Amino acid sequence: MGLAEFAARVAAREISAREMVQEALDRIERLDGDLHAVVALREEAHADARALDDAIAAGAPAGPLAGLPVLVKDVTDVKGMRTTFGSQWFSDAPTATRDGLVPARLRAAGAIIVGKTNTPEFATEAFASNLVFGTTGNPWRLDASPGGSSGGSSAALASGMVPIATAADGGGSVRIPAAWCGLVGLKPTNGVIGRDPVPDWIDFSTDGPMGASVADLRSLLAVMAGPVPGDPTALPEQPPKTAAPTKLFAIERWAAWGPLPPDVASMFDRAVARLQDVMALEVERLDASRLFGEANLDEDWFSLAGAEHAHRFGRERIETAGDQLHPCARAFLEAGLEVSLEGYLAARRRRFDYVRVLDELLGQGGLICSPVMAIASCPADGVMPGADAPGLPVDAYGTQAQNMTGHPGISVPAGRSSDGVPFGLQITGPRFCDRMLLDVAEAWERAEPWPLVADGYAPFDL
Repeated sequence: MGLAEFAARVAAREISAREMVQEALDRIERLDGDLHAVVALREEAHADARALDDAIAAGAPAGPLAGLPVLVKDVTDVKGMRTTFGSQWFSDAPTATRDGLVPARLRAAGAIIVGKTNTPEFATEAFASNLVFGTTGNPWRLDASPGGSSGGSSAALASGMVPIATAADGGGSVRIPAAWCGLVGLKPTNGVIGRDPVPDWIDFSTDGPMGASVADLRSLLAVMAGPVPGDPTALPEQPPKTAAPTKLFAIERWAAWGPLPPDVASMFDRAVARLQDVMALEVERLDASRLFGEANLDEDWFSLAGAEHAHRFGRERIETAGDQLHPCARAFLEAGLEVSLEGYLAARRRRFDYVRVLDELLGQGGLICSPVMAIASCPADGVMPGADAPGLPVDAYGTQAQNMTGHPGISVPAGRSSDGVPFGLQITGPRFCDRMLLDVAEAWERAEPWPLVADGYAPFDL
C-alpha cells in the first residue's frame, strides 16, 4: 500500500494514526536490533497521533500524509530532539527548538515523526557508521552497508519499519542508499526544495525523496517542494511536466577513472539494454573525456565540499579536536583545510563549464544512464577488502556530477549483484525536468518491478 492510500484510510477513519504510530514503533523494536538504523525515538509521537485522530473525528481536513510515521535522518532538526550529525562533537547538543524545513513540511501534511536514523559523521561517507551510534547494516545483507549518507533511513525503509524516512543529497546521499537497498531515490533539480539552514556544502546539498515506489516519491516531492526565505536558489514553484524523452545516452563514469569493475559493468550493460527497450530509444555511449576534457569533476567536487565543510568548523577546532572524529570525517575535513583559495575558486568557475556541457547535451528531452556506484557493495563498517582503515576511494562514486551541475538524478533498482546487494541504475535528466524523470522511473517500474522490501521482511502495513 502506498503513502496516498494509507493517508486516505486515516482520513476516512478506517485506521487511526495511533495504530500507525504503534505499528511503526513495534516494528522498530522488533527489527532494529540487527540493523541499528534508528538512533532515537520520539516520545511525543503518541500524543501527536491522538491529536490528529481527534481533529479528524471533529471534521478537520486530513493532510496528504495523514498519520504516516516518519523517521528523520540525524542531520536535520526535529523539535525536542538532539541533532548529533553522528558526531561526538554534537553528541550532547541541546535539543532543537524547532523542526527543520522538511520535517516541518511533512508534519504540516499530517505525518508523525517517530524518531531519527543513523548517518556517517557529518554525512561525509557512503556507509552509515560513526563513533556515537555505531554501524548500520543492510537488510539485504547485514554485513554490507545500506549506503550513505542516508543509510539509516534506507535500511529502515527496506526493512519495512516505517513508510517514510527522510534523506538529503550533497554528493549522492539519496541515490547511493536507494541503490544499495533496492529503493527508488530522487536528487531533485537544485532549487526545487528550498534549503534552510545554509547547507555545509553550499551549492550541492538538497533534500530529496526516497521510498519503495515512484508513486511514493511523487507524494513526498509534492509536500517537500517549494521555496523558503533566504535560499537564493529556490524556485518559486515546482517545474512543469515536460515532453517525453527523445535521446538516451549511457556513461560508465563521470570522471576518467578507467573501466568499471567487471561485475558492475555487467549489471550496468544489462540495465542499459533493458532501458533502451523500455524507452524505445537508441543508446549513444559517452565517456568523461568527451564531455569534460581533462577536467576531473569528481576531484572538483571534493575540493569544494571539503573546503566549505572545513570552513564551517574552522581550522582550530579541526586541528585541536580532530581526534574525536571518525577517521573518514577527520580526513575529509583535514583535506578541506588544504584547499587553496585559488584552487577553490578555479573549481567553482569550472562548474559553469560542467553545467553548460550537460545543458547542451540533454536539451529538453535527453537522458543519461549510469551506475550509481562503481562498486557492487561496501562492508557495513566501510573497511574495503585489503584496506587497513575505513573509507571509499574517490573512484567508487558515480553521483557527484548531478550535485555539481544541479541536474536531477534518480536511482532505480536494476537487479542484484552476486553478493546479494541490489544494483542501482542512475538516470539523469535536464534541469527542471524532475517530473519527466519520475515518468521515466515509473515506466521502468512497470517494466521491471522490484520488491517493496528486502528478502525476509514485510512491507509496512496494518
